[in-house]
Amino acid sequence: MDFRVLSTLIFCFVTLANNAQYKLTGTVLDAATEQPIEFMQLYDKTSGKEAVTNANGGFALEGLNLGLHTIVFYNDNYAWYEKTFIINTNTDVTVKIEKSNALSEVVIQAKKREVFDLKRAKDVEGTTIYAGKKTEVILVDQIIGNKSNSNARQIYAQVAGLNIYESTNCGLQLSIGGRGLDPNRTANFNTRQNGYDISADVLGYPESYYTPPAEALEEIQLIRGAASLQYGTQFGGLINFKLKSPSAKPLEIVTRQSYDTNCGFATFNSFSGTNGKLSHYSYVSYKNNLNEAPRDNMGLEAFNAYTNINYQLSSKTAIGLEYTHLSYTAQQSGGLTDVQFYRDPTFSNRTRNWFRVNWNLLTAKFNHEFSENERFNAVFWGMNSSRSAIGFRTNRVSQVDNLDEPRDLQVGNFRNWGAELRYLKNYTIGKKKSTLLLGSKYYQAFNEERQGPGTNGRDANFNFIEYAVADLPTELRQSDFNFPNLNASLFAENIFYVSNKLSITPGIRFEYIKTESEGTFRAVNRDLAGNALLDSTFEDNRTRERNILLLGLGLSYKPNTGIEFYGNLSQNYRSVTFNDIRIVNPSFQVDENIDDESGFTAGLGLRGRYKKLLSYDANVFGLWYKDRIDEVIRTGTRINAFGETVENGRVIRFRGNIGDALIYGFESLVDWNIRETFFKNYKEYKFNYYVNLAVIQSEFTASEISGVEGNELPFVPQINLRTGIKLGYRNLLMDVQYSYLSSQFTDASNALQNSNDNVSGIIGAIPSYSVFDLSLSYRYRKWTLEAGINNVLNEQYFTQRATGYPGPGIIPALPRSYYTTLQLKL
Repeated sequence: MDFRVLSTLIFCFVTLANNAQYKLTGTVLDAATEQPIEFMQLYDKTSGKEAVTNANGGFALEGLNLGLHTIVFYNDNYAWYEKTFIINTNTDVTVKIEKSNALSEVVIQAKKREVFDLKRAKDVEGTTIYAGKKTEVILVDQIIGNKSNSNARQIYAQVAGLNIYESTNCGLQLSIGGRGLDPNRTANFNTRQNGYDISADVLGYPESYYTPPAEALEEIQLIRGAASLQYGTQFGGLINFKLKSPSAKPLEIVTRQSYDTNCGFATFNSFSGTNGKLSHYSYVSYKNNLNEAPRDNMGLEAFNAYTNINYQLSSKTAIGLEYTHLSYTAQQSGGLTDVQFYRDPTFSNRTRNWFRVNWNLLTAKFNHEFSENERFNAVFWGMNSSRSAIGFRTNRVSQVDNLDEPRDLQVGNFRNWGAELRYLKNYTIGKKKSTLLLGSKYYQAFNEERQGPGTNGRDANFNFIEYAVADLPTELRQSDFNFPNLNASLFAENIFYVSNKLSITPGIRFEYIKTESEGTFRAVNRDLAGNALLDSTFEDNRTRERNILLLGLGLSYKPNTGIEFYGNLSQNYRSVTFNDIRIVNPSFQVDENIDDESGFTAGLGLRGRYKKLLSYDANVFGLWYKDRIDEVIRTGTRINAFGETVENGRVIRFRGNIGDALIYGFESLVDWNIRETFFKNYKEYKFNYYVNLAVIQSEFTASEISGVEGNELPFVPQINLRTGIKLGYRNLLMDVQYSYLSSQFTDASNALQNSNDNVSGIIGAIPSYSVFDLSLSYRYRKWTLEAGINNVLNEQYFTQRATGYPGPGIIPALPRSYYTTLQLKL
C-alpha cells in the first residue's frame, strides 16, 4: 500500500476515534439490599456532564469523548463514591454504593466536591464568554460563616481587593467596591441576578437596594477588567447572583431558623423540585430586629420572596418565569461626629429617621439549542420598585432634631423594562475551533424623584405634607422630576483558539444612551433672621444623547490544565444623569455641569491549581480615568435674590469631574490545602489556609481644582488583607478569619481625620481597622447547626462617612455579635 494512502487512513481513523461520542449508562444499587437508588447524583469530572438516577436507579451520560472518565456518585444518604471508567464504546455498568450514617460535610457540601471555596469560570458557560477575563466564582454552599445575615466580610473573603461598607442593614443590601471605586450600594458594578439587571436603573441610577439572601445562592460570579463588552460600560465589572437550581427530587424543603444578637430573628424557607418537564424553586425570608438592634433608634423588618418556574418544551427548548419581591422598613440611627463615635458608637440623636424599600422584579426567559454548538438565549424583565427616606439631615451632625419641624422626605419610583438577546456559536477556522457571541440589549427607564417636607411625627410615615405649611424651615427644599432614560446596545466577542494552549478574545460594544430630566425645583434662601430673601421655582429640563464605541481584547495561555496566564484590555465609560443633582442636601452638593467619565482597564495575571494542594490567582492591574467623578471638600453655594450663584459659607462635600486619575496595584489569592499536602490519608479531615492580599496605589494625575493633583483617590486602602484557616473533621467544620484594611481617604482633597470634630462627621479619612470572625458548622443527617461570633474582639471601627441617608456622619460598624442557625433539609 502507498505510504501516503496508509498515512491518510491512519489519520482519518485517529481523528474519528478522537471525535467519537459515546454513552455511559447503568444502574446504581444499594450495596446491602441491591435495591435501586433514586436521585443519586452523578458528576463526570472529565467532561463536566451531570445526571440523576431515575426511580429504577438508571442513569445515562451521553456525548462522552474517548478516554478515562472519573464519575462521582453522591447522595445525602450514601457514602461519597468515585470510579474511573475507560470509555471506548457505549458502556453499561452496575454500581453498588453503601449507605453512610456519618457522611462528611467537607465532602458533600460542594456539588462537584471542590476542595476550594473559590473557582474560576470556564471559557464558555451557557451563552457567556469568560475567556481572558479575571473571573471569581464564590461557591456559597461551601462557605462557613454568617449566611443568615449575608456577612460580606466572610462571603467575599476570597475575592481580592474588595472594599466593603459594613453598614447595619443585616444583609439586606450589599455595598462593595473594588480598585478605588465607591462601595456605596455597589453602584460601580453591573449588578445582576441570574443574568438580568436588578439595580434601580442600570445607567441612570445604578444603585442596588436589593440583594438576594446568601442562603438562596448557589454561586456569586464576579468579572472584573474586561466586563464592559458583554455587560455594559462600567469600570467595576459584573457581579451576578446565581440562585439555587431546582432540586432533582419531586419536592425538597429547606427551612432555616436564625438568631443574631445584632440582627434579631430571621427565618428562611425554600421549596423546590422537578416533576417531569416542570421544575421550580421558591423561597420566603423574614427578618425582624426592631427590638434588639445594637444602637438606639435602630431596627428593621423585612420580607423577601422569590419564585422560579421552568418548563422544558423539548430536549432543546426551555422557558422560565421568575418573580422577586423585597419589602422592608428600617429605622435609621443617623450618623455621628468623630467625637460622638469615639465616646459611644451606640449613641443616636436621630429619633425619627426611617427608610423603606419596595422592590419587584418580573423576568421571562427563553433558551434554545439549535445544535450542540449553537445556542440562543432571550431574557425579558421589568421592574416596578420604590424607595423612600424621611428624617432630619443637617451638615451639623451633632445638632439635635427639632421635633416640631417637618422632616425631609425623599421618594424615588423606579419603573423600567428591558430585553437582552444572546446567540453563541462554536465553529472552526481551518482546524482551529472558535466561539462567537453576538448580543443586543434594550433598556428603558421611567424614574421619578421627589423631595419635600414630610410629617413632623416619629413614625414611619412617608407621605408629603402640603407645601402651603407656614414658616417652612430653611433646610427643607422641594423638587419634582421625571427621568425617562433610554439605552440600546450591540455587542460581540469571539474566542479564537490559536492553538490548544493560546486563545485571543477580541470584543466590541456599541452603546446609544439618552438621558433626560423633566421637572422643577424650588429654592428658598433666608437671611440670618430667618426672613425669606428668595422663594422661587425653577424648571430644569435637559436631554442628552451620546453614541459610544468600546473595544476590548483578552488573552489566555494555558501551558497545561493546572496553570493559565491571562490578560485583558478594555475601554470603559460611565454615564451620568441628572437624578441626584436636584436632591437638596445640606452636607453634599453635585455640580450641575457634571459630565461623563471615560478611560480603560488593563490587567495581567497568573492563576491555576496544583493538583488538590494549591489554588492561586495573582494579577497586576491599572485603571485610567479621564474626568474622574469624585468629591472634594469646599464651600457650598446658593442662589441669591438676583438669581446668581454665591457661596453660602457652609463646608460641604462637592461632587463633580475632579480630574484625570490612575489606579494600579497587585491582587492575589492563595488557598493551600494543608491536609492534602501533609495528611493525605486523613480523608475525613479538612485543613485549608488562605491569604487574600491586595496592594493598591492611586493618584490624581491632573486637575483644575487647587490642591487635588498628586493626591490619592478616595476608597483606595493601600493594604487590603483577608486571611483565614478552615478546619474540619467529618461533619464538624470551623472557619477563623482575620480582615485588615489600611486607612483610606473619603474625598479627593485627602482631608485627614480630626478626632476632635464634633460638628460634621462627613469630613476626614477612615482609619485602618482589623476584625476577627469565628464560625462553626455541624451536620447530622438532615440537620445542620451553624454558630459563630462576628467581630470577636469587639473592635470599634467604621467604614463609611455618609453624606446623606443613613447619615449624615460616621456610620459605626456592628459590634461583636453571636449568631446561630438551625437548618432542616427534607
